[in-house]
Amino acid sequence: MSVEVASLEKNTQVPVKKPDSPWRSAIRRFTRNRLALMGLIILILMFLMSFVGPLFSPYVLYDYDITLKNLAPSSEHWLGTDKLGRDILLRMMLAGRISLTVGLVATGISVVIGATLGALAGYYRKGVDTFIMRVADIFMALPSFPILIILGAILSDLKVDANDRIYFLMLIIGVLGWTGLSRLVRGQILTLREMEFMQATDALGLRDRRKIFRHLMPNVVPIIIVSATLGVAGAILYESALSYLGIGVVPPTPSWGNMISAANNMIDFRKRPWLWIPPGLCILITVTAINLIGDGLRDALDPKMKNR
Repeated sequence: MSVEVASLEKNTQVPVKKPDSPWRSAIRRFTRNRLALMGLIILILMFLMSFVGPLFSPYVLYDYDITLKNLAPSSEHWLGTDKLGRDILLRMMLAGRISLTVGLVATGISVVIGATLGALAGYYRKGVDTFIMRVADIFMALPSFPILIILGAILSDLKVDANDRIYFLMLIIGVLGWTGLSRLVRGQILTLREMEFMQATDALGLRDRRKIFRHLMPNVVPIIIVSATLGVAGAILYESALSYLGIGVVPPTPSWGNMISAANNMIDFRKRPWLWIPPGLCILITVTAINLIGDGLRDALDPKMKNR
């Protein structure tokens, strides 16, 4: 009888469920955040509109016809035309390609600089930490937007080609935006450096480069992801503001910022809203979507949210 009971208990045992990996748990928490999912869907749609949409347009970017200038939205031109007769919808999609690219590349530059310098400062401490943090203090004390305006004006005076200005703009925004991330990474590295797994790497005699990039940096990836996500929104706003002022991306290359600058007089502002409302809405929607994604990633990657 006891053998039968033991056999029955063995057959009715509940299988032990393996714990999810940290990344799988984070993805599950992120997908439960409806606002973050909505932001992700909107951002994907903006990328599709900007990078795929122009392929289906019957118009060409640099084709213009003065006889079709300032036409209101119609079945032929869904968002109307500008003062040179160019299709607003096509220009808005291509402008999104420029603005999103500037945001992504500029943020990538700031992430590489900030994460690397922050890791070096947190790991080596002492003189290296002091030097890097003082440099960061100098950059943080500088007013970023006025400096961007000055550098943009210098590029205009040097008559830099419109296509080349985009690369300079991405580089400038990226170089000026690394300080916040470097401080976050440094603080996290200072904590991780005293943990047991780092003592094990010391015992194994691993090189400093391997300790930093193979054992410490993977543990600060969540912080980098959240900071980079929010940094893209800031870079897009910087680019749009500079282009609006005429010292960022300049015509004929379209960007959302310089398209809004078309409403530079009361007639266009009041009677031709199709010139400036569509690109303005694109900036608003894109930046809001990125911020929603950033908030969702912050909650999903926060260890305190594991049980929620």
